Amino acid sequence: MYMKTLASTLALALSLTAGVALAQTRAVAAPQSITEKVRLQQIRNATVKITYADTTFLIDPMLSKKGSYPGFEGTYRSSLRNPLVDLPISEKDVMAGVDAVIVTHTHLDHWDDAAQKLLPKDIPLFAQNQADATMIREQGFTDVRVLSDKAGFGGVTLRKTGGQHGTDEMFASPDVAKALGPAMGVVFEAPGHKTLYLVGDTIWRDEVDRALAQYDPQVIVINAGYAVMSGFEGSIIMGKEDVLRASQAAPGATIVATHMDAINHMFQSRKELREYVQEKGIQDRVEVPEDGATVEF
Repeated sequence: MYMKTLASTLALALSLTAGVALAQTRAVAAPQSITEKVRLQQIRNATVKITYADTTFLIDPMLSKKGSYPGFEGTYRSSLRNPLVDLPISEKDVMAGVDAVIVTHTHLDHWDDAAQKLLPKDIPLFAQNQADATMIREQGFTDVRVLSDKAGFGGVTLRKTGGQHGTDEMFASPDVAKALGPAMGVVFEAPGHKTLYLVGDTIWRDEVDRALAQYDPQVIVINAGYAVMSGFEGSIIMGKEDVLRASQAAPGATIVATHMDAINHMFQSRKELREYVQEKGIQDRVEVPEDGATVEF
C-alpha cells in the first residue's frame, strides 16, 4: 500500500513538473505583444528614414538637387534629368537624428554624390557585399559594415534578404546584368515592435516568398515604381500588381509603397497606384506617402 501511494505521489509530481515545463515552453514561444511604434518618413525616391527601437536608419540616400544628373541611358524617358523633383525638406533635416545608413546597392538613385559629400564620414553604414563596402570606403567612409546575413545595431536585428533587380531576360544579357547588379532587402526586428520588411530593388521572386514565410512581417516596404528599361518587357522593380500580391500573401501586413515620381524610368505614379488599390479594395492596408510625409505603425 505504501509503495503504491509513493508511486502515485511521484507520478503526480512528475506530471505537475512536466505541466509547468510545457507552460513555460509555451510562454517562451508565444509571440510578444506589440507595444512600440515604428515610424517611416518618405524622403524622395527610395530614400526613407525608418525609426525603429529608438534607432533611426537612413535608407538609400539620394540627396542631390533636382535635375543634377542625365536620365538613365537605355530606359524609359531617358531624356529627362534626375531627380525629377527636389527634396521636400533640407539636407540638414534629412540627416537629423540619423544613427546609421543602409545602402541596399550603389546605383545613383540610391547612393549619389551629394549623399557621399553630406553624410559624416564616420557614420555607421551597412552595405550588401564586399564590393559595395570597398567602394564606399574608397569614398572616405570609415565605419562600413557588410550585412552578409544578420547584424545587430542599437537594439535592432537586421537581416539581409535576396531578390533580383530585373527579369531573367535582362539578366541573360551580360552587359545588362552587370549594369543592374545585385541588390538586397532588409528585415528589421526588435522586441515589442512590428517586424518590418524592406523589400528593396527586386521583382517578385522566390526570395521574396521565403522572406514573407520566414519573418511574417507586419510592415512591408515595397519599391513600387515599376522602372522600365528600353527593349525589354517587364520591370526592374515591383509595381502595382506586386503591391496587390503582397497584400494577399501577407493579409495581416500594412504595405508602404515608395520609389515613385522622382526618377526618369519610373513607369508608375503614386496617382496610378492609389487608383489601383482603391479599385482592388485594399486602400486601408496600403500607404502611399508623399515626399516628406511620415507614417506610423
